[in-house]
Amino acid sequence: MPSLGAKELILILIIALVIFGPSKLPEIGKAFGKSIREFKVHANKISEDLDVEEKKDDKKA
Repeated sequence: MPSLGAKELILILIIALVIFGPSKLPEIGKAFGKSIREFKVHANKISEDLDVEEKKDDKKA
């Protein structure tokens, strides 16, 4: 999958600006950032839980 360059990001920002308007973009960005942050926290918790269970299984064996 090709990565997004500066031109593509600017185009996406312009389209979002036209569709949602300047007043909604900060709200959308904030909500998106919060969602990404929560996803990372939960993904880390799952990884930690799996590591703990893996260590328990190693001790039993």
